[in-house]
Amino acid sequence: MREIREDLIKEHAARRFRSEYDYALFEYYRSAKLIALLDRFGVPIRGEVLDVGCGGGGMPISLAEHADHVIGIDPWDRFSMAGVRIAREKSIHNVTFVQTDGMALPFKPQRFDLLLSHSVFEHVANAARYLAECRRVIRPTGLFYLSTAPYLSPPGAHLPHLLVPIPLHLIIGRPAAFAMFRWLAKHVPGVLREPAHENSFIKDAQNGIVKHDDLLEKVRLRRLRRQIHEAGFRVVHEHLTLIGTVRRMPPAVGRWLRDSPLTQDIVLGNVEYVLAPE
Repeated sequence: MREIREDLIKEHAARRFRSEYDYALFEYYRSAKLIALLDRFGVPIRGEVLDVGCGGGGMPISLAEHADHVIGIDPWDRFSMAGVRIAREKSIHNVTFVQTDGMALPFKPQRFDLLLSHSVFEHVANAARYLAECRRVIRPTGLFYLSTAPYLSPPGAHLPHLLVPIPLHLIIGRPAAFAMFRWLAKHVPGVLREPAHENSFIKDAQNGIVKHDDLLEKVRLRRLRRQIHEAGFRVVHEHLTLIGTVRRMPPAVGRWLRDSPLTQDIVLGNVEYVLAPE
């Protein structure tokens, strides 16, 4: 297992927004944490691996250091100047990048031993079709790692943060909050906590681009569990991560907020599954 280098993760995190290449390098070093997590979950990285939404391609390169062959797919060619370049620099030859839609995978049934969907699910246009395609291409003995976040939680909302921490998306609803942040980014960006180079709302406003909401699947935990079952997967492992504010509360309170249908989608910053075909 590759060593987790916090110094390199921090170094590349500081410049990850400079380019797709820099972000892919950051993903490459940060993915050592995911590999360690998979090891704790008892998930071997072996055989044929598919990253179902690889972005710039940093993670597939990291996985290729452990597996026989890794394919990274993305609907946009974000990897030709990032993942392909890094693979060449590191002399990694068992990784392939394919520009294709995750809802229509160009692979034969039951090909892959391991699938990964890391912070992708919330951006797919048809969650049922996406999961059905993942189910189609996974081997009967394969495993599927899926991570995402409920859209009502601060991390899952994928919205900027105000200097004064007001959860606008909970108060006025997501469509109105998205429009408000788009207006703030254009007219008063100083009220947003993130610097301009880390804030796509500000960058798009500065470049005269009308930003559109790419959070296409509004993840809710109870619905996600149902979607997983309906796609033909069973849950091997479920890990629910509370947001920092709740983790600082008494454990009993945190567990109640996590398990209550009224609050769980607000307080869960990340949900992770290891799935297997039923």
